[in-house]
Amino acid sequence: MWRWIKKWWTLIRSPAKYFSLGFLTLGGFVAGIIFWGAFNTGMEFTNSETFCVSCHEDNVYQEIQGTIHFTNRTGVRAICSDCHVPHDWTDKMARKMQASKEVWAWITGAISTPEKFEARRLHMAQREWTRMEKNDSLECRNCHEFSYMDFTQQSSRASNQHSTNLASGDKTCIDCHKGIAHRLPDMKGVEGF
Repeated sequence: MWRWIKKWWTLIRSPAKYFSLGFLTLGGFVAGIIFWGAFNTGMEFTNSETFCVSCHEDNVYQEIQGTIHFTNRTGVRAICSDCHVPHDWTDKMARKMQASKEVWAWITGAISTPEKFEARRLHMAQREWTRMEKNDSLECRNCHEFSYMDFTQQSSRASNQHSTNLASGDKTCIDCHKGIAHRLPDMKGVEGF
């Protein structure tokens, strides 16, 4: 046993060429921690309202300011990432990869003017609605838990829809709540409008 420990200790202390294996291992470990910390800091910054508003201040950010998700009696406010970025790490990374196409569209000028943005608005909205339909409106459900809904406090129409279609799984939040935070695009040709 001691001979085995001594052998490994000698290997760790002996130089690879200029540095010992132990030094290189420790250096790699520290570099990994620094990389991981920088990566997570960058990911969290891209989830901030400051980051989102840097490109969207003149369009969708202005729209959300008049909604209940921005200002309400309770003071609980949703920021962009609450609705557009999944909270689970794996899903978040997948969404960040998808969002890189959106950043590229901004950099290349595909949506850099209000006119260009409006021309692509329906396409971008449909892509977001499809994503939310596929994940059963997960971002909505992070705040709006079905089991906590008080149907007696809802309008009769909302109570009926929530207690039937939402409860059965036939519909998800985004099926009925398109345009809840942003102005709807031109909905010609979109089913239900």
